[in-house]
Amino acid sequence: MTEPGKNLCILISNDDGIHARGLEIAERIARTLSDDIWIVAPETEQSGASHSLTLTLPLRIRQVNERKFAVQGTPTDSVMMGVLHIMKDHKPDLVISGVNHGFNVADDVTYSGTVAAAIEGTVLGIPSIALSQSFDRDEEEPHWDCAQTHGPGIVKRLIETGWPQGVLMNVNFPARRADQVTRLAITLQGQRDQSMLRVDERVDARGHTYFWIGFKRIFSDPPAGTDLRAMMEGEISVTPLHLDFTEMRERERLAKLLDGPLDGVK
Repeated sequence: MTEPGKNLCILISNDDGIHARGLEIAERIARTLSDDIWIVAPETEQSGASHSLTLTLPLRIRQVNERKFAVQGTPTDSVMMGVLHIMKDHKPDLVISGVNHGFNVADDVTYSGTVAAAIEGTVLGIPSIALSQSFDRDEEEPHWDCAQTHGPGIVKRLIETGWPQGVLMNVNFPARRADQVTRLAITLQGQRDQSMLRVDERVDARGHTYFWIGFKRIFSDPPAGTDLRAMMEGEISVTPLHLDFTEMRERERLAKLLDGPLDGVK
């Protein structure tokens, strides 16, 4: 990867949409590293879109300014269109996704459009970082100053350190003011003690039933070293994630029992 300050070309995307406050924060972070910045983000909020592609509808692009584009599609669509179409003659050196309104830790990463945009960058062979800002439910707005203050240094250090192909960096900032955060933790992806999917059934003004899907999240006591624990302790969490979902120990166990001619699998 090109070092910061040496014509580093950065593509920014997100899942909160082209008008999101977190996208502005991501651009400010990126501009501390380079002035070669491109933004390609969904036209509207795509939270929970995960790594979905738009295959049954046409993709439309609205040019906001010379280097800023809104895509009527998902975060994955946006990164794909950015790299393969808008920037086809000037491929980015880095993809930054975020800054998301809310953390993306533990099981959340499988739903997250923010992480998915970084996944797509990784699939396309570009080093990618997902950035998310946690917040307390009783706060009107997250402490954006936390991501804005600490983000540039963390992204710069990650770029300088580097990481293998097929790996992306998932960075989560805790729900604290920047001056209250003193530690960065390299973490494991945690697992929620409980993540209860909730379906709220309601009735509209015409008497028709409709539904809202939501989560009731309970942290309980997450293990030390996990992204969940880092958020609880007010630390910045950096979790390296990889695209290979293979569970190696189980693959080895099954290979000993089942690998071989089909006539032995009965």
